[in-house]
Amino acid sequence: MSAGESDGTGTGFPFEVAAVWAVFAVVTVVVFVTYGRLPPGDLYHVSGSGLTGGASRALVYVNYPVALAAIPILILLSQRLPGRLVVVGAVALGIVCSAATFWPGVVDQADLDARPVNAIAAAGVLVAFVLTAVAWRLGRIERHGRLPGDRARLAVAAVVVVLALPWIAAELGFSFDGVPVLGTLYQTGELRSQPHVAGLHPTVHHGDHHGLSGTLLVLAALLLSRVLPSIDRRRVRALLGAYLALLLCYGLGNVANDFWLEQVTKRGWTDWEIPDVSVPKATWAWGIVVLCAAAVWCFSAWRATRPRGAG
Repeated sequence: MSAGESDGTGTGFPFEVAAVWAVFAVVTVVVFVTYGRLPPGDLYHVSGSGLTGGASRALVYVNYPVALAAIPILILLSQRLPGRLVVVGAVALGIVCSAATFWPGVVDQADLDARPVNAIAAAGVLVAFVLTAVAWRLGRIERHGRLPGDRARLAVAAVVVVLALPWIAAELGFSFDGVPVLGTLYQTGELRSQPHVAGLHPTVHHGDHHGLSGTLLVLAALLLSRVLPSIDRRRVRALLGAYLALLLCYGLGNVANDFWLEQVTKRGWTDWEIPDVSVPKATWAWGIVVLCAAAVWCFSAWRATRPRGAG
């Protein structure tokens, strides 16, 4: 194993955590810029523009989806930082504050302007970021070598990124209209109708989409799952594995819902829509998300018990 790599049992700073933060930091900046430079009418359920509008939407973005990814990072950091009471308290505070985004109405798709309540989850993300900086300073970067499941991780990541290309463009404030190949594969700026919504509107509105949020949560879950073998405490490893499995399936559910609506239903090929699972509810769709997460978690746990090189 080359220098700077770990056998999966070290206590350094995981490269995967840094990668997750880097992705979300870049997208948060893009959200700030896009919502600051475009008029509200070109975006989705916001009313502000300029610096105020950009900051408002960026704060809501930190609530969702960034806070959902901050929770597993905090759990990981609790196993990497010195076990002092102040660290335990900070991790607990960060998790509780980040979890505020689960409370109904904290993030409302019908009104994505920032409100005072959004400061709670943002504070949790800030705690996670500060503890990450502390862990980075205390430990060297830990790069894991090739791990079981990496091929599957790469395949899933490749698929969701390809599906997310229209949302990535929309996040930057552009569409694929007139773009060779991409403009044919994906519909973006075309005016289309959809069931239960009056009038015509662009297939893919500018700005953030829950499909892209789902994509980033999938990537975060895939990256952070590579750090699971380095956690010595079995209960913590099982809890984190279960959360990451749910985050993965939740993200995939959002990707499927948004992509199907925009690229299949809005083409007029069918009126049926994949149910929206962005908000946890007692529905059969959420039941499928939970069952899939349980299956992923059980398979991962079984895979971890197999001898190296088996199968």
